[in-house]
Amino acid sequence: MITVTEAIPTAGALKRLADEGVSIWLDDLSRTRITSGNLARLVESRNVVGVTTNPSIFQAAIGSGEGYEEQLTDLAVRGVTVDEAVRMMTTADVRAAADILESVYSASGGSDGRVSIEVDPRLAHDTAATVAEAKQLAWLVDRPGVMVKIPATKAGLPAITEVIGLGISVNVTLIFSLERYREVMAAYLAGLEKARERGLDLSEIHSVASFFVSRVDAEIDKRLTVLGTQEALALKGRAALANARLAYAAYEEVFGSAGDSTQASDRWLALAGDGANKQRPLWASTGVKDPAYKDTLYVDELVAPGTVNTMPQATLDATADHGEITGDTVTGGYARARADLAAIERLGISYDKVVQQLEDEGVAKFEAAWQQLLDAVTESLSSKGVEAR
Repeated sequence: MITVTEAIPTAGALKRLADEGVSIWLDDLSRTRITSGNLARLVESRNVVGVTTNPSIFQAAIGSGEGYEEQLTDLAVRGVTVDEAVRMMTTADVRAAADILESVYSASGGSDGRVSIEVDPRLAHDTAATVAEAKQLAWLVDRPGVMVKIPATKAGLPAITEVIGLGISVNVTLIFSLERYREVMAAYLAGLEKARERGLDLSEIHSVASFFVSRVDAEIDKRLTVLGTQEALALKGRAALANARLAYAAYEEVFGSAGDSTQASDRWLALAGDGANKQRPLWASTGVKDPAYKDTLYVDELVAPGTVNTMPQATLDATADHGEITGDTVTGGYARARADLAAIERLGISYDKVVQQLEDEGVAKFEAAWQQLLDAVTESLSSKGVEAR
């Protein structure tokens, strides 16, 4: 529970992480976190420079009802549909968070100070509807710091291109595979090219690509445990880091390394010359699923310049308390990463099948969370004497 009196001391490990070029975004948002001053204190004292949300986060926040009573009453009196009620509440929270982060947005030139809000997950396989929803969300929030989240499904890829081409900043979410990540980067570049054709200022368009981490270990570790051999068990806890590190290698192929941006693709260099921003890799799902692993594993071991790490509160607290930030832990590990994924494949665990399963499950989980949120709001509106439409 977030309280006004909560103490948030300055944390050295978080400062070191920021000094290494990693932007720390909080993977959580609620009305009480905003009104209690908690988010502002995290920005002040814990190097938090952005916020991400998703359907599960809003389901937990709004489903509890805490802090939303007055707005729910007003929405009920107006007789709005349940979908409109949910959008009014979620965009209000994102708008308020963006206002809290406004100074960060200005100081970073729009790179940070970002608050992400996701399109309705039921639209994940509908390109046109995703584009329309993204435009509506950007209009509703009406803050330069908003970033619309679009899932990296096959239908999401052309939607990313179109939305970026309209000048709307995008957080591409639910990326699990290296192949899909390359498609996401290509979709971003295509969007920038469209924006340039329309005469838009490329320097004002930003994007991050949310590469999911812990869920990869959770699924592959389960399969390694079933195999049970010494070789299989020795590979537990290595797939997710390997996958993320190779994603960063793919990022460097397109956008260049921090030390030598000239070693980038010609397509990107042409856009960079017109003021475009790199699409930064964002490490998502960084809370460990296996209690046997150190709770800061996916922070300590994924330090690289020009990245974002979005952390749930527990991971943020753990990093502040005992995170071990020792410099870049990504770029020197490409050979080991390739060897680890190859070893897992040799054991009969199909990388392609695992990442596709995780994408499908990710969309389904967000759809289920969204439906639970709609059900909770329907019940709240009904309790106020209004039949939700």
